[in-house]
Amino acid sequence: MDPILLGAIGLGGMFLLIILHVPIGIAMGVTGVVSVGFLIGWGPALSIVGTEPSAAIGNEGLAVVALFLLMGAFATEAGVSADMYRLAYAVVGHFRGGLAMATIGGCAGFGAICGSSIATTATMAKIALPEMLERNYQQTLASGSIAAGGTLGMLVPPSVVMIIYGILTEESIIALFAAAIVPGIIATVLYVITIGIYVRLFPESGPAGDQVPWWDKLVILKQSWRFLLIAVVVSGGIYSGIFTITEAASVGASLAFIFAIFNGMKMKGFLECLTTTASNTGMIFVIIMGASIFSYFISLSGLPDASVQFIKGLNASNFVVLLMLMIMYLILGSIFDTVAAMVITLPFVFPVIIDMGYDPVWWGVVNVMIMEIGMITPPIGINVFVLNGMAKNLGLKTIYAGIIPFFMTDLIRLSIVLAFPVTALWLPTVWNLM
Repeated sequence: MDPILLGAIGLGGMFLLIILHVPIGIAMGVTGVVSVGFLIGWGPALSIVGTEPSAAIGNEGLAVVALFLLMGAFATEAGVSADMYRLAYAVVGHFRGGLAMATIGGCAGFGAICGSSIATTATMAKIALPEMLERNYQQTLASGSIAAGGTLGMLVPPSVVMIIYGILTEESIIALFAAAIVPGIIATVLYVITIGIYVRLFPESGPAGDQVPWWDKLVILKQSWRFLLIAVVVSGGIYSGIFTITEAASVGASLAFIFAIFNGMKMKGFLECLTTTASNTGMIFVIIMGASIFSYFISLSGLPDASVQFIKGLNASNFVVLLMLMIMYLILGSIFDTVAAMVITLPFVFPVIIDMGYDPVWWGVVNVMIMEIGMITPPIGINVFVLNGMAKNLGLKTIYAGIIPFFMTDLIRLSIVLAFPVTALWLPTVWNLM
């Protein structure tokens, strides 16, 4: 059988398994082994079951994923997320829509010590949602700000998805982190502006809170020293070159663990942190192991080269190709887990991006941003369902209605980064990371 045809059949078989609710990592692994068996024989096919996954999980960079997830779990147990929210509210809470703005700030801050959009959404749903509803915020604005703000956890460094992208494409993780800083700031600012415009159009949607005196703001800032210390040590250590990524993650996890201990963490809470981290890490590792086998098969079939040649044959402009890829990622991001969506498509998409002459670091940021938008896009949008699961009183229709202004803002932000790649590439260039 023609290898390219077999590659296409294998790709279709993988999606069929996923539709049948086979775990994505298992679906990719099984498809890869069976297809390699048809291509070059069953002996080599069975051998890659051991060689490819062991090579994938033997990558020391993947240890960073577990450490950052552990840091986020301990930080939540320590109450650091609540500190961030109080600080953000003290600064902007007295404005109309101030609590929603504080929620965006809290999401960005928690994303900086968590690296996970789902964890950020779940945490802020517990902290911010009751506060907003108690102060008579409309459910649409309250839910929209949490669901949309939660996506910042995927973009703001340290980002677990960025780490995986860097490992799979062999790009510098530090350069990717630096590239995400300015787009992350743009996203946060645009979200805050969106809330400001929304509450001007609908004044009753987000009433202003009480003015916090300057002295009390300083007190709250002092009380938020744990979050500030973790952020400064981890981010400052990485970008100054004092720590490697792994060392920074280890130090951050250790600090968060100490704070959790002094916050009264019991053995039950400690075990829950370990269990949550192990569960999420195991899921990611299974996906990556399956992806390594699947990528081996895809490369062997010649499908990536064929896809590049096919796109060249269309004689379409780079913009049209990018638009097609973004629509594809928007759909995948709304249906699949973001890590799965990335590892499934990278073998095909990355060669196309490189062939068109785009910078792989810039594309990494754009890729993550598109999947961020997918996380709040119907028919699924994983952040919407996380929020719905955390707050049963919020219907899906209400949450989707609240997301619309932020979705439009996301399109503007994406257009800015697409039109001006310097927004992502300036810091890595200035810091000599590329």
